[in-house]
Amino acid sequence: MATIGSRQKCLIVTADDFGAAHEVNDAVERAHRDGILTAASLMVTGDAAEDAVARAKTMPSLGVGLHVVLVEGRPALPPEQLPHLVDASGQLRTDMVRVAINIFTKPDARAQLRAEVEAQFARFAATGLPLDHVNAHKHFHLHPTIASIILSVGRRYGMKAIRAPIEPADVLNRIEPGSGKFDIARPWARLVRHRMRRAGMLVPDQVFGLAWSGALDTGRLRGLVEHLPDGLTEIYAHPATGPYPGSAPGYAYAEELAALTDGLAKDRVLGNGVALGRFVDFA
Repeated sequence: MATIGSRQKCLIVTADDFGAAHEVNDAVERAHRDGILTAASLMVTGDAAEDAVARAKTMPSLGVGLHVVLVEGRPALPPEQLPHLVDASGQLRTDMVRVAINIFTKPDARAQLRAEVEAQFARFAATGLPLDHVNAHKHFHLHPTIASIILSVGRRYGMKAIRAPIEPADVLNRIEPGSGKFDIARPWARLVRHRMRRAGMLVPDQVFGLAWSGALDTGRLRGLVEHLPDGLTEIYAHPATGPYPGSAPGYAYAEELAALTDGLAKDRVLGNGVALGRFVDFA
C-alpha cells in the first residue's frame, strides 16, 4: 500500500458510469488492461451492471467503487416507494433543483433518499467486490443532506474513500489558457472534503474532469499528467466505445478511451515518477 508524501505525485484515474452499457464496460476493460485506468465507479442499477461485475472479477487490480445514482437513472427500490425521487415513468427525476429542495424541506423525501442509498450500497455489497470508493452521479453528494446520508450509510458498508470535485483552475489554464473558470460548486466541494476527511475518509487533494467532462482527449490528458500537482490527484473520465442508449449528447466517448490508452500518456506517468493506483492503495 502506498503512502503519500507532501511532495509526492500520486494519481488515481477513474471511469464513471461503469455498468451503464456494454459500450462503457468494453472501454473500461480496455483502458484498464492496456492503459492507465485504475478505478471504475459502478452504477448498480445500470443496464449492463451484471456484465460490469463479471468483468471486474477478472480484473482484481481495478478498484471498483459505487456510483450512487439519485437523479437521471433507475432506482434500486420499487418506484412506488420513492414518490419524492421518481417521475411518472418510475425513473429517478432529472430536475435536480426540485429534488434537492424536496430533500432539504421534506422529512419523507429524506427518508426515501436514505432507503434508496441503503439499497444501492446493499446491491454493491451483494456483488462481492471490495468497495474501493464512492461518488455520486452528477456530483449530487455535494448536497449537504445527501453527503450526510452517504457517510452514515456508507460507513456500515466499509466506505473509506470519496470524491470531492475540486479542480484547480491554474493547472487547466497552463494546459489550455482560458479553460479554468470559476466553479460555483467549489465551496460545497470544499465543505464535503473537510467533512469527509474529518470522518476519516480518504479524499483526493484535487480532481480533474469537470471542465473537460466528455472531452478529455489525448492532448488534455497528456497535459494533466505533465502538470500534475503534488499530493493525491484523481482524474475521472467517461470512456465508451461509442454512444449508447441514454448516453450524453456531444460526449466524445471514443476520444476519452483513446486518451486513457495513449502510450505517451502512460510513458509520462511512469517517467515522471507518479505513483499510479486505486483509492485503496492510498487509503
